[in-house]
Amino acid sequence: MTSPAKPSPLPLQGIRVLDAATFIAAPYAAGMLGEFGAEVIKIEQPGTGDPFRQFGTPTERKDSTLAWLSEGRNKVSVTLNLRVPEGAALFKNLVRKSDVVCENFRPGTLEKWGLGWEELSAVNPGLVLLRISGYGQTGPYKDRPGFARIAHAVGGLSHLAGMPGEAPVTPGSTSLADYIAGLHGAFGVMLALRHRDRTGVGQVIDVGLYESIFRVLDEIAPAYARNGIVREREGIGTRNACPHGHFSTEDGKWIAIACTSDKMFQRLAEAMGRPSLAGPEAFGPQRKRLAARAEVDRLVGEWTGSLSRDRVMEICLANEVPCGPLNTIADIFADPHFRAREVLVEVNDKDLGDVVIPNVLPKLSQTPGRVTNLGPPLGNATDTVLRDLLGLPQAEIDRLRQSGVI
Repeated sequence: MTSPAKPSPLPLQGIRVLDAATFIAAPYAAGMLGEFGAEVIKIEQPGTGDPFRQFGTPTERKDSTLAWLSEGRNKVSVTLNLRVPEGAALFKNLVRKSDVVCENFRPGTLEKWGLGWEELSAVNPGLVLLRISGYGQTGPYKDRPGFARIAHAVGGLSHLAGMPGEAPVTPGSTSLADYIAGLHGAFGVMLALRHRDRTGVGQVIDVGLYESIFRVLDEIAPAYARNGIVREREGIGTRNACPHGHFSTEDGKWIAIACTSDKMFQRLAEAMGRPSLAGPEAFGPQRKRLAARAEVDRLVGEWTGSLSRDRVMEICLANEVPCGPLNTIADIFADPHFRAREVLVEVNDKDLGDVVIPNVLPKLSQTPGRVTNLGPPLGNATDTVLRDLLGLPQAEIDRLRQSGVI
């Protein structure tokens, strides 16, 4: 673990982002931009804030879970009721002074509040608007509610996850679609800003959660279109390579082994002390291994099951066989490679002390991103932003607060 890097110029300094979204997808995109220097202003409903503040493990801060502290990084919070005309008008004033808006409401919601693309681009023609939703802004499903679990199902991933013949499972019990969609969103924002800098013209980025999942399913589309192949659950292996899966060890742990070529299997066979298994009449050719997948996996499993995980790792690495332990989070915290790569970072919160969160990705050699603060308390910058950015006098800010606009 490492402390945040010393302040240095970052590539997105001077870019202002309004994060008007909730939960994970678009806020994750905004958070990534903030890690590389963008000023991110989180717009939240007065009194309650982003519902993600109550998602996950509670902390001593009543408005913040551990999940919020991590994913709300590098932002300040402004409370503003976008549902009322006065709040919408203030939001437009903020848009006029910003570069990017991130939102993931159901399509049509911003339009209902008078804050659709036509209205926002009218006050700021160079605005970049990131819109992430369950199914995108168009199409017959656009009005359906969507979350990561639904996107995993609709996008084709959940059908593939689990053991053959058994119930489909949620891959890793993570909101994977939200994070992948957020990555696509952040990339889209960078492309749109590049275009804006050349032309002065902004644009809309439209990302559906299910699309982000479908995009990472390798050959599933061409395999079906060309050969009619419908992939099913493959458990701990894969249809395209063998042995290529998870194998238990003598001490009750698991190891991943990936042999994607004949040469890799030859190395594994030698590591197992059975080089003949890689012979041309045995399982040397990939086609023979795939045809005898169960037998090959059984032989490998018997070998790994006779040794401790550390010993299997030692032998495989000595023979240049691709392998890795199935790490728990406790394993990750103790792993010297994670430590050397600074994958974890400690960030201090004045109320909670040091909190460990995932560090910034990607790693840039000249302008590395950084985490400056954890998820902020609700409304911690409302007065500052309205006073310093919009020029509102304190009496007006007090009136807005009393009327429930902020």
